Amino acid sequence: MDCGGTKILAGVVGRDGTVDRRHALATPTSSEEDLLEALDGVVETLLGEDVVAIGLGVPSQIDQRTGRAVSSVHVPLRDVDLRGRMGDRFGLPVGIDNDGNAAAIAEWRLGAGRGASNIVLLTLGTGIGGGLILDGRPFRGSVGGGAELGHMVLDYGGPPCKGDCTGHGHFEAFAAGSAANALARARFGEHADARRLVDAAEGGDQGAISDLAELGHRLGAGIGSLVNIFNPELVIIGGGFADAGELILGPARETLAVEGLPLPREVVRIVLAELGHEAGMVGAALVGFETLDEPA
Repeated sequence: MDCGGTKILAGVVGRDGTVDRRHALATPTSSEEDLLEALDGVVETLLGEDVVAIGLGVPSQIDQRTGRAVSSVHVPLRDVDLRGRMGDRFGLPVGIDNDGNAAAIAEWRLGAGRGASNIVLLTLGTGIGGGLILDGRPFRGSVGGGAELGHMVLDYGGPPCKGDCTGHGHFEAFAAGSAANALARARFGEHADARRLVDAAEGGDQGAISDLAELGHRLGAGIGSLVNIFNPELVIIGGGFADAGELILGPARETLAVEGLPLPREVVRIVLAELGHEAGMVGAALVGFETLDEPA
């Protein structure tokens, strides 16, 4: 299951990434209880004799020592033992990870990152999810709270972050779908959204093209910092807002050429994710399989 700030996408997935059956629904965000009930309902809908484990990706900081979702920005999950709760309820091994980590694992194993050992993945959705593959291994940090790339500070004292995050000037405030929504409303009215902005730009609207270019430059500034720190072979861009394609990636590359240090920027490529909106779901499945492969 890939639980995002907008929707939950789930499926029965094989080790090779093949999806047998799918189920999707809007993410309930009114309360933690409603969200947990929705997750239970998704499992019950898809459960069958062919299911050997549960993998769950959530937009939360995960303490891998305990399986707890410690805090979340875009969904109402805080200090919840998701791994234990799901395991007790359904009697199956459960793997849990941040949704950005899950998507990075999927693209590394089965998508745009095949064959690479050092990858930065950014998912542009409601916020910016992030995942890292470093030296051929998923990076989770000391206890599981690493790779929160969307919360890298780009502007000290800048706009406040959302939800439980107390920070200001974070990457996702400048380059995620929510930022595109704000630009769309400013240009087209209060009911416009990022999709309207992209459609207008693809139709040749110069104002919309300029707005997306500005977002792309902001994206490139964040990518420049990540490239300078991690020296990856690939920066993979996924998530719903990645549909803007070269309208944002072209300007991002221009800014990377300025902000990136010579050696890391010479080797890195910025590419679109290959698994599309299913990357998080497939990655969550791979996290589930990890639990089966761990030594007893």
